[in-house]
Amino acid sequence: MAYVLQVDFKMDGPFGDEMAAAFSDLAKSINEEEGFLWKIWTEDPEAGEAGGIYLFETRASAEKYLDMHSKRLAGFGIPEVNAKIFAVNSVLTEMTRGPVSIEIGTQI
Repeated sequence: MAYVLQVDFKMDGPFGDEMAAAFSDLAKSINEEEGFLWKIWTEDPEAGEAGGIYLFETRASAEKYLDMHSKRLAGFGIPEVNAKIFAVNSVLTEMTRGPVSIEIGTQI
């Protein structure tokens, strides 16, 4: 079963193309995390918020990443992180064209 990690936090920027340039190395490093499948980056410049929706192979890998990422964000001066971990219902997600198939790691 796959697990979604939903993370958001207050951030003053950068956003948009500046965010993409500033966090490019970070994005590449996330690909190397244990159990990581994909991430959707989220941002709301008007509200001063950013975050992401991640997919992990296991709950344990999502929890491990969240612990590490929360510490990293604290080092960036972001002490408060909102996060939730959800199990993915693959059958219904596939019916609604979600990027998860019944088999873990196989994307449609």
